[in-house]
Order: sequence, then structure tokens, then C-alpha cells
Amino acid sequence: MSMFLKKFSSLVNGVLSGFDRIVFKGSILPLMHEAGVASFLRGKKIFNKDFKGWMTEQTERIVSHAEEFCQEETGTPITAIRSSKLRKEELARDRQKELEIAEGLLGVWSATEACTTYKARFSRTQSFPQMSREWSKCKHLYFYFDDPSFGFLNVRLQTWFPYHIQIAMNGREWLCRGLEKAGVGFDRHKNKILSVDDYQAAQDLLDLQLDTRWAKTLGQFLPAVFPDMRAILGPHLGYYWTLWQSEWATDHIFSTPRALASVGEQLLQHAFMTGTGERVLRYLDRPFTNAGSPYLSNANEVSSRMLYFQDGLRVRHWVDENSVKAYLEQNVFRVETTINNPGMFNIYRHKEGEPKDAPKKLRPMRKGVVDVAVRSKVSQQINDRLLDQVATCNCTESFMKTLEPASRRRVSKGRIVRGLEVTGKDRSALMAIADPAFAVQGITNKAIREKLKAQLTGMTEKQASAKVSRLLRLLRDHGLIRKRPRQRRYVLTTRGATLTTTLAAALRASTEELMKMAA
Repeated sequence: MSMFLKKFSSLVNGVLSGFDRIVFKGSILPLMHEAGVASFLRGKKIFNKDFKGWMTEQTERIVSHAEEFCQEETGTPITAIRSSKLRKEELARDRQKELEIAEGLLGVWSATEACTTYKARFSRTQSFPQMSREWSKCKHLYFYFDDPSFGFLNVRLQTWFPYHIQIAMNGREWLCRGLEKAGVGFDRHKNKILSVDDYQAAQDLLDLQLDTRWAKTLGQFLPAVFPDMRAILGPHLGYYWTLWQSEWATDHIFSTPRALASVGEQLLQHAFMTGTGERVLRYLDRPFTNAGSPYLSNANEVSSRMLYFQDGLRVRHWVDENSVKAYLEQNVFRVETTINNPGMFNIYRHKEGEPKDAPKKLRPMRKGVVDVAVRSKVSQQINDRLLDQVATCNCTESFMKTLEPASRRRVSKGRIVRGLEVTGKDRSALMAIADPAFAVQGITNKAIREKLKAQLTGMTEKQASAKVSRLLRLLRDHGLIRKRPRQRRYVLTTRGATLTTTLAAALRASTEELMKMAA
């Protein structure tokens, strides 16, 4: 049982972990570079100078078939979107209500958006036009479906060569369809499950999503949105699928919105106030030295934001393009990892083309759908790190009540142990053992001496070591740290983590913030 669930088990009805928003992109690899395009055109016996005319004909062909498909299924034409401020998803949902469409195609919308394509440009060195890959703008078609298996989703097709495709779906929509088929009752709000009759059955359905044969699953939408694919590209070219963006959500479903409201905002404030740069780097699995500090060569940009939205408070920590966030909605406390750049994470895997019996090595995670399962595992680990940190927030006790037990004298194994001066002379030691680096490496006498170097000035190394040993013994007697078996290393206990993070949050808060929380 996780620290978070252990702490709030009396308030939480169930936990669901799985994909939320997932966006796949399909590309035809031989057409991703100029040489491959030139080879393709030679095979089709199309001169480079005739490429533009040929491509225009194919674009008209694609749009014409989309128009026919939309008319047949919905009785409406393709709708052009002139403003980027219009949300296509809202238009599709409005269309579904208006036409009372239970499932199937909801409509097709077109928009002119940026794209990568090819142009034939005259080459002085070759004395004839050469294919050049360039940025441009072209028409994209958005097909919105209410699929019987996957729920509400959309397919975006670039109508210009090389016909990139994007499929966006939602794992929670997919879950709802699975629950309906299984006859399991549930209540939902947007993409949140507010309650479900059988939480284990719901989690089993989310786990089954990871066993999907993605290339086959995504390919089933091609005949509807790109029926002329084989006629235009030939029988031997197909899409290579990547998971361009993934959101992996862990939902703790509280018994009522009121039960969550009693602790929720304090949990988010705690997540923000204790989100130090080093801790955020650890959330997102960035490498650290053996000493427990980020590498000097680390160029990752770290940022944190706490904002109020229409649904409530949200805290988000970024490391470059990847992030982890926590927010509340009705009775759901959600922690969600968004991965846009999987190459930031190293995983044990084979190199492409290696035999299966070859040893796996640490290599960057790939965007290809082959690494979807391991991406989910990495995302869950990130969620768990943030949840463990949030769980150290003592929401039901005052600051003084949290610190009071450590401030009192106690008896340990027949010895009288003095109380800690939490905001006095022992404050530096408590802040030192709370360093996120020790969560992995463990607390050692030498590491604490480095942290408290200023206070140990004038002592010999032996005297400093003896003083720190007595300090560590004092912290053990108060139950704040425990010794690792057969090692001279210590780790924080749950009690120690609660005390140190509460102290850190109070010391980091401004007077204004403390007054607001006290009001």
C-alpha cells in the first residue's frame, strides 16, 4: 500500500491508474527524407518538376473522399474552421448532440495549419529540380468519432504529401466503454471516474490497454479516413506509429467532494512549497552524482507553477518538456505525468536489430509504440514519487502538534533523551537529513558533516565525527531515522519525513502565506 493511500485510506474509496490523453503520430519512414522521396517518385515515374501537379491531384482526391464519407455518415459537409480560437472538440460534441449520433463518425472539420512537406527546387549543381523538405501550411482534416470500443477520439490527416496522420484518444473514455460492455456501474464527469461499482475490474481494464497491438489498432482507422492510401502510395508503404504525447493519471477517488476538500488544498500547497529544484529533478528521474547532487553538466530547465482554474487549484512541476502535476476535481485527487520527450528517460532494452538473447543495456526510451508499456511504468513511478512526498503533509494536525512530540524529552532503552530544538539549534540538522539526495544514497556521518561544515568549524575530524554520531543517535531515539541493515547508513522514517517536510514548508512560506493558512 502506498504512503498516500495508507494515510487517507479512511477517506478513499478506490484508486485507478492508467492512460488519460494519448496522442499517436503516424509517419511513412521512407518519405521522411529527400532521398527516399526521390526514390518514391522514380518508382512512380513522376518527374520532380511534375511533383506539385501530382500532389495537388492527390490532395483533391483525399478531400473529395472525405466529403463523400462525411455526407454519407452524417448528412453534413466538411466544415471549415477559420479561427484558431474555436475548439474542434466542442464543435464535434455539439454536432453529436444536435444530430443525436450514438456512435460512429460525428463530422469532419478542416483547418489550415503548419506542416512539413516537399517542394521541387532547381539545383545549379545538378542542373535539374531536386526535392527539398520544407515547412509550409496546408489543409488538415479532422475526423471526429464516437467509437464503440475507444469512445470519443479524433484523427487528423495532413492532405499534402507525405500525409502525416495523428490519432488522439483518451484512456478513460476507453475505460468507460469497457465498463459499459462488462456491465459494471460507474459515475463520471468529463474524463474523471467519480465512482465505480468494482474498482478492481476497472483497473484490470486499464491494464489491458497496455497489451494492445498498437499498429493494428491504429491502422483500423485508415480505410475510413485515407481510403486511397494504397492507390497513392502503393502496397508496400505503411505508417510507423509513435506515441507523441502521453498522460498517465493516478486517481485517488475520495468518498465525497467534501472529504477531499477537507485536505485537498493543503496537499497541493504542500506539493508546491516542497517542490525544490532537486526534488523536481528526482520526480522526473534525472541522473544524480554519487554524492547526491545534480551533475554540473545538467542543463535541464526546472519550473513549478500553482494556478487556480475553473475546476480548482493545480500544481505542476516541469523538467524541460516533461511534467508531473496534481489537481482536484469534485471527489478525485489526480496526479498525472505528461511525457513529450521520452528520450529523457533511460531504460533497459535491446538495441533495434539485436537478438532477444543479447543482454539489455540502458538506452534512451523510444517514441515508438514498442515502448508504450515501459513508458507507463516510468510514468507510474513519477506519480508515486510525487504522491509519497504529498503524503508527508500533515493535513489534520497543526504545525505545533506535528513538531511537539520531537520537542519533548523521552526515555529510550532506559536512557533519558533530550527533546529536539526544532526551530533552534537542531534546525540545521533536521534540514540536512531532509535532503532529497539521501532518499536514494542514505544518510551517512560524512555527508552530514559536509552539510553542517559551518557549525563544526574549529573541530578536528575526529571531534566532528563524534558529534555527528551523537546527533544521529539522538535522531534515531526520536524515531526520525532508522539504520539500514548491515550498513552505516540511515534513512528517514515516515515520522521523520513528515516532520522535516512540515518544517521545510513552514520555513519556505512567506508571512503572508502563513497568515492565509491560519485564517
